[in-house]
Amino acid sequence: MHEEPAVEVHGLVKRYGTKTAVNGLDLTVARGGVTAVLGPNGAGKTTTIETCEGYRRPDAGTVRVLGLDPLADAAGLRPRVGVMLQSGGVYAGARAEEMLRHTASLHAHPLDVGMLIERLGLGECGRTAYRRLSGGQQQRLSLAMAVVGRPELVFLDEPTAGLDPQARRATWDLVRELRADGVTVVLTTHYMDEAEQLADDVAIIDGGKVIAQGSPERLCKGGAENTLRFSGRPGLDLASLLKALPADSAAAEPAPGSYRVNGTVDPQLLATVTTWCAQHGVMPDRITVERHTLEDVFLELTGRELRA
Repeated sequence: MHEEPAVEVHGLVKRYGTKTAVNGLDLTVARGGVTAVLGPNGAGKTTTIETCEGYRRPDAGTVRVLGLDPLADAAGLRPRVGVMLQSGGVYAGARAEEMLRHTASLHAHPLDVGMLIERLGLGECGRTAYRRLSGGQQQRLSLAMAVVGRPELVFLDEPTAGLDPQARRATWDLVRELRADGVTVVLTTHYMDEAEQLADDVAIIDGGKVIAQGSPERLCKGGAENTLRFSGRPGLDLASLLKALPADSAAAEPAPGSYRVNGTVDPQLLATVTTWCAQHGVMPDRITVERHTLEDVFLELTGRELRA
């Protein structure tokens, strides 16, 4: 039986005065996985997520979260959805552990607060007021508050911004555990490696619309050939090499002794190149495979100019 998505957005429009922040956006988030929402500054991703969280009222279109309207059914959604804002959401004078335990008390079956404090390295700052925490500590507390209620769906806005490498890895591990437990995670991030590491699905937003969506592997594969490079003695017989390669391949010597093979680079093509080299007495100095990264895709789709 088909399971309804965790989030469904159709034709979403949101305006601020004369500016249209979101312009007919469609987005679907499958249950039980991690969806990363990427976009340049001003692309509309934060407005979209805040509308799904129930903080913004759409001017047009429909939004369903766990099958419910985020505004009309807010009371029913609150116990089921965790939200980590990029800033705010915590009383400035509240102590870190006090705030986390208060949040846990609002839920029927919360996670163990002590476990979260230990996992996210909050033990030393448990009695410190929120306003006196470092930026990284505030981020980790906000993350703990978002997940302590065992939500079915959690929205994480820039969850690792400002974190040191250890805290960043701990956050990644927690996100992976949430997914393993069947929790749906929607996260916004500016870190392409984070999206590649964590996301099952990636949605790229620009100009108020989703301009691409798919798994990181599919997005990186689409529209760009992989490249295999190797070094050897200059002047190799590339016509002979091409005869051994698949029909859609190309080979060139862009610099003396430096060779490039374009095509679908897979284990079979790599084996073909190394076999050809062995048959022709060529000892490659090195063989490298260059692959399209998510950052390459992002820049190709959204442009390389700076955004305000």
